[in-house]
Amino acid sequence: MTLRIYLTGGVCVESGSVLVREERFPGLQGRVVFAMLAAEHRQPLGIDVLESELWGDTPPPASDSALRSSVSKLRTVLADVDLAGDALVHAFGIYQLRLPPDAWVDLEAAADAIHRAESALRQADLDNAVGWGRAAVSVAARPLLAGAEGPWVSERRERLRQLHLRALDCLAQVWLATGDAPQAARDAGEALRLDLFREPSHRLLMRALAATGDRAGALRAYENCRVTLADELGADPAAETEALYVQILRSD
Repeated sequence: MTLRIYLTGGVCVESGSVLVREERFPGLQGRVVFAMLAAEHRQPLGIDVLESELWGDTPPPASDSALRSSVSKLRTVLADVDLAGDALVHAFGIYQLRLPPDAWVDLEAAADAIHRAESALRQADLDNAVGWGRAAVSVAARPLLAGAEGPWVSERRERLRQLHLRALDCLAQVWLATGDAPQAARDAGEALRLDLFREPSHRLLMRALAATGDRAGALRAYENCRVTLADELGADPAAETEALYVQILRSD
């Protein structure tokens, strides 16, 4: 039985027929501690790192005991999926969650999927690029630890957002290569909804609209890109974007 850990879209753990849902975890703080330990399971985390995530620069006087209480409750939860108490190690000021070698963690799976998708795209293996790209999106599009705030959560959310953007760009390129320009435009548009300043996505949208025969729409997409960069960043489009604009402008 492969242990599967989901940290996005609600924390849960699955092993065989056993599913430990989010409500079994000891509150938001317990879910944050578990997510950090599961995502960083290959290395130990210092107590100071965990406490900073939970309480910022002003931990309560009893923060050590509060953290130990959360970890104790997590051990009880993990016992439901046959992770023995010694899987969650506490020694010398650190905590570490030791997972089975074949354990699956969604954040790791998404990172692996985008690398595989981009590699397949470079090799013109479009079927695998689509499959792995969709796998990356299926994780990256979900929220991570809703309601939690802290440096680790913020950094992980940004990494997940960047992964989502890469996956959407990868898929848009595949759709252009396979002749599905409308879907390419949708994925490029979704990437721009997430990051309006992402110039490669602007170019993909221009190319996709031009491929559908909407030359005017492609030129408007360029203008939107130019104005956004100028107004918000005080920058001009890259030479590659300008060249694509000229190409579309001169097309019949």
